Amino acid sequence: MRKSLSRNPNMLRTMIGMGLVLILVLSYAVYSNTLDSEYYRYETTNEGVEYQLELENSNESVWYVSSNSAPTWINISVVNAPNGAELTVTSTSSIWYHSELLGEEGNSAFNCKEFDEISDSCVAAYEHSTQIDGDSDIMRGRVSLNLPIEGVGYLHADDEVEAEADTLKLLSDETVSTTWIVTITVDDEVVSPEGIDVALSLTEHEFYSISEFEIDPVQETLYGIATLVGCFSLLIAVPMMIYFAGVAKARIDEENRLEDPPPSE
Repeated sequence: MRKSLSRNPNMLRTMIGMGLVLILVLSYAVYSNTLDSEYYRYETTNEGVEYQLELENSNESVWYVSSNSAPTWINISVVNAPNGAELTVTSTSSIWYHSELLGEEGNSAFNCKEFDEISDSCVAAYEHSTQIDGDSDIMRGRVSLNLPIEGVGYLHADDEVEAEADTLKLLSDETVSTTWIVTITVDDEVVSPEGIDVALSLTEHEFYSISEFEIDPVQETLYGIATLVGCFSLLIAVPMMIYFAGVAKARIDEENRLEDPPPSE
């Protein structure tokens, strides 16, 4: 390559010209794609709704309540439970997810989803149980893993009408109609509800708005150009270094021959 470049400097100009043309073409592609991304941002409500639990029997700690909504989180809090009590929560018609790690703060709050996959520590079942720590505790669960936790999500669609229809379908598919049963036991025996306070809430989602996802085309184009220039600069820099190294070596060899000419016959 060094010999080719040193003997044919037009090759270097050709490589630079092709690099500039590719930069312009790819920059235009970035710019045109930012004008019409075909991605839409949808918003839903993201509110915690408190449900009024009813006792099944005045002598037993068994509460129930029915819900018909599209929830992401379920939270059950217990206060004034007896020592060694166990909390059991049952959904009569839908599977939900539970882990002791749910809601714990780390780099971010654990929510059972890791890179669009369900975490191994989350168990899917109709019924989950946990030991109450002291006389009060909170049990958390995930009902839907597909709804956006923060109430904001993105989807791909041909137009805004289709995007709204897809959002409404998602909410409809994730709507859960079930009865929640909360039971407190000690040594597998249902205890008296006297003095025990139990609360159940669901974080529910309803359609709020839809809008086309927008980014600044000028800013994205500048970012794209900077990236492409950096890449092509690296590709062009190596042949140029080889070329100039070859030219410099040829000049040094020529100077050495002039300083030390071969003996004349």
